Amino acid sequence: MTRLLLGSGGYRSSERRDLLLGAMRDHFAGVGRILFVPYAVGDHDAVVSAMSEKGFGAGFPLDGLHRHTDPVAAIEQAEALYVGGGNSFRLADALQRLELLDPIRRRVAEGMPYMGVSAGSNVACPTLCTTNDMPIVQPSSFETLGLIDFQINPHYFAGQVLVRVGDELHEHFGETRDDRIREYHELNERPVLGLWEGTHLCINDGRVELLGGRARLFRAGEAPIDVDAADDLDALLRS
Repeated sequence: MTRLLLGSGGYRSSERRDLLLGAMRDHFAGVGRILFVPYAVGDHDAVVSAMSEKGFGAGFPLDGLHRHTDPVAAIEQAEALYVGGGNSFRLADALQRLELLDPIRRRVAEGMPYMGVSAGSNVACPTLCTTNDMPIVQPSSFETLGLIDFQINPHYFAGQVLVRVGDELHEHFGETRDDRIREYHELNERPVLGLWEGTHLCINDGRVELLGGRARLFRAGEAPIDVDAADDLDALLRS
């Protein structure tokens, strides 16, 4: 049974944070320790400490994967996995170099709970192609874990960006997220789910549930569909 918890990020309000931590406690029920993957950032020790100190372990001890001399063995022995946010290219490069993609896929298929936030959600997709991140390093390919059969765009928002200059707001005329996802669909067919801040997906045995907020579903050649927690996202993804 596949068990995934995939978050967009942006859990800064108490309401969003409490919802996420509640979902984590349900997701990791029965787990004694979570193996945390910090490779999306440069300072691995700092991010593991910060996650624990700020309570984003939801009461579970977090064990940094970087502290293990044999990361493959650590994955094989892990009770649960939490892949943190940061730069998706840096994360994918590390997972590929350390030959961790197949061990993670295998353990998740066996039922090990997987959680990803932001970059950790990006690498759960088939490819990196819908990340928002700057390619600061070149991974061997855009292939990622493929734990789901659609793409995620984390930190999604609709419309134009407004930039504050002093007390004034000025419109930024760069591409919107919708523009970028339409561009993706000029060359690719997989659906893309834009996850608003504070939103996460709970996926059990392939069934997808949206929690905490809104999302927008994009399909090639079709008008996007706005969804919230009351909608049957699983049915929409399979239609």
